[in-house]
Amino acid sequence: MAEKTAIQRALISVYHKKGLDPILKKLHALNVELISTGGTYEYITQKGYNARRVEDLTSYPSILGDRVKTLHPKIFGGLLAKQEKTEDQQDIEKHEILPISLIVVDLYPFETTLETTSKEDDIIEKIDIGGISLIRAAAKNYEHVLTISSMNQYDELLNILENNEGKSTLKERRRFATEAFAMSSHYDTAIFNYFNRSEDIHQFRHSESKHKPLRYGENPHQNASFYGDLENVFTQLHGKEISYNNLLDIDAGINLIQDFGEDPTFAIVKHNNACGVAIRPELPEAWKDALAGDPISAFGGILITNTVVDEETAKEIHKVFFEVILAPGYDKKALDILKQKKKRVILKKNNYQFPKKQFRSLMNGVIEQDRDLEAETDENLQPVTDVQATEEQIEDLIFANNLVKHAKSNAIVLAKNKQLLASGIGQTSRVDALKQAIDKARHFNHNLQEAVMASDGFFPFADSVEIAKNAGITAIIQPGGSIRDQESIDYCNENGLAMVFTGVRHFKH
Repeated sequence: MAEKTAIQRALISVYHKKGLDPILKKLHALNVELISTGGTYEYITQKGYNARRVEDLTSYPSILGDRVKTLHPKIFGGLLAKQEKTEDQQDIEKHEILPISLIVVDLYPFETTLETTSKEDDIIEKIDIGGISLIRAAAKNYEHVLTISSMNQYDELLNILENNEGKSTLKERRRFATEAFAMSSHYDTAIFNYFNRSEDIHQFRHSESKHKPLRYGENPHQNASFYGDLENVFTQLHGKEISYNNLLDIDAGINLIQDFGEDPTFAIVKHNNACGVAIRPELPEAWKDALAGDPISAFGGILITNTVVDEETAKEIHKVFFEVILAPGYDKKALDILKQKKKRVILKKNNYQFPKKQFRSLMNGVIEQDRDLEAETDENLQPVTDVQATEEQIEDLIFANNLVKHAKSNAIVLAKNKQLLASGIGQTSRVDALKQAIDKARHFNHNLQEAVMASDGFFPFADSVEIAKNAGITAIIQPGGSIRDQESIDYCNENGLAMVFTGVRHFKH
């Protein structure tokens, strides 16, 4: 088999025509015979190039509203025939089949259609049958056929045509075949996931075609990449390349801020956990009180807010070293201030909703679950003690509960006046988590008198409630569900504490 194979005949059938002109010009200059279909044929001939219709080769018309054009033995025989097989060559001669050495196919935009319409008829119509079959056939016979399966490969094809006189190497053809099967798999995955929205067939299928190499992973000795489209989630306005750890914190921050309303809220995230959060009537005050929660951990953290950043706030946050800030927008003067640090990453959050399913790799497989979208309101709270929480306490309890939902288990959050005072996170016992939170709050001179406490899991004993009461806590929110719930309730009743159950556990590991 020759290392290099000249392109003698090309089949071109594309949905998008953009970028095709230079390729047509070069193919014409190389005397490559062109075969085409429908709109692509019209486009080619209008540009002044000769082409043969697929129908002329097959002696069979395009049918079913142009949905069946290329699915014919004379086309697929030309793609699948192997030059070194005598029987293949005999069949080609017998049935007057023309070998095809290049295909250029750009599929119907199924995923784009999903984004622009919910009409099932329109969506189903954009499932490409002929195109995907051409791609798979050509890629299978990569020893003889060069497969261009996306308009994104046009520049590479043009380079082969211009620099190699239209001759492709076996290595090139195999690489393009690999990309073709990757594209085919991605396309089929998108179709399956569309159908499976309603069918709930238990098959895990996920495909991301966009690949972003990262500087390194969690540590410098680990290689890392991101697969997905970050531009859907945010727009980077300034700063250095985003790192693996940055992405983890950004993800944690976005998920956290979405559980708060429209009142100006500022959050500081460090190692996927909030170390400072506050809700205030004005954004500068929200920042000031968020920072006060733990000014030490805020160093090098990720800042996120639900409000457009103004000049006054920008001046204050500019005084602190942080890696990334993410907001729905920035005033011009605020942006000018924040851009003064060359490496500081400034992101504008786009209007993007995370998928309802989430997954992570585990051992030799993947675990998938529903995203935790529960966000309790005062209507979901079940008072279980004689003392009822006041309106102000209920607001703080909901605030704290929203935070503990996003803290690593075992987790405890202490809050007052819609400000995070301290949290105990990632502990192996709930008592340790509470003690950690109390110690941290006291370290930063936060007054825990009249504060509230949120727990991500129930209390198996009354010891945590007793520790909280001795620290000044007066109201508690927890999921409930322990066989010994009554012990905690009794302690609250005996000591004048208010406690509410949510009935929802928010573990996060």
